[in-house]
Amino acid sequence: MTAPVFVVESLELPPGSGGEFVLDGPEGRHAVSVKRLRPGEDVVLTDGRGRWAEGIVKAAEGKDRLVVMDLESVHEEPAAGPRITVVQALPKGDRGELAVETMTEVGIDAIVPWAASRCITQWKGERGLKALAKWRATAREAGKQSRRVRFPEVGELATGKQVAELLARADFAGVLHESGDAALASAELPSTGEIVLVVGPEGGVSPEELALFAEAGARAYRLGQSVLRTSTAGTAAGALLLTRTGRWG
Repeated sequence: MTAPVFVVESLELPPGSGGEFVLDGPEGRHAVSVKRLRPGEDVVLTDGRGRWAEGIVKAAEGKDRLVVMDLESVHEEPAAGPRITVVQALPKGDRGELAVETMTEVGIDAIVPWAASRCITQWKGERGLKALAKWRATAREAGKQSRRVRFPEVGELATGKQVAELLARADFAGVLHESGDAALASAELPSTGEIVLVVGPEGGVSPEELALFAEAGARAYRLGQSVLRTSTAGTAAGALLLTRTGRWG
């Protein structure tokens, strides 16, 4: 089994540290009290932005303090290409966190929450801020669980117009929709740049939104014969795109 991953703000070691790092706070508590790590076990520390370092547990102190040693070499994982962004319409209940969790696990690079016209769920005021924070926390935890060192970016809540602007800048722009006259599995994909794919809400993407996105250069694509839930469509489509672009291989 690969070494567990823990998130730190910075991997810059202070002078005279001798390659040692103290992991404390919530991450330290998780390492000591939940994972119950012991001296000699391997760990990976990352900033979640591509920088990471391997280390060995030197000591577990108290309930929330892990001393890691041999952190002498910091690595940088380059951003993979093409970059894959999924625009995810807000699902009902906790299915938004499920979508974020599984898209993170398969390797999606960025997730943009979208307030589609047919969304039942609405993010407004304090409730919206809390929901966005929950999506971002889910991406962080799923990134750790799946041993990623570059976590997906979860953007601000977007309007249809903002989604159209994102699609217009993309090297490949698509919308998952049953009216699509082409299959995503056979679409011509770029080898570099950015792929942006829109996943609609439970009620589907409205005709007005489809027209807006078409004007921005996005084509409607079918994913398969069955109709997937909005919370699983992005993950299934993401896995397909990762395979076809060679990032899964």
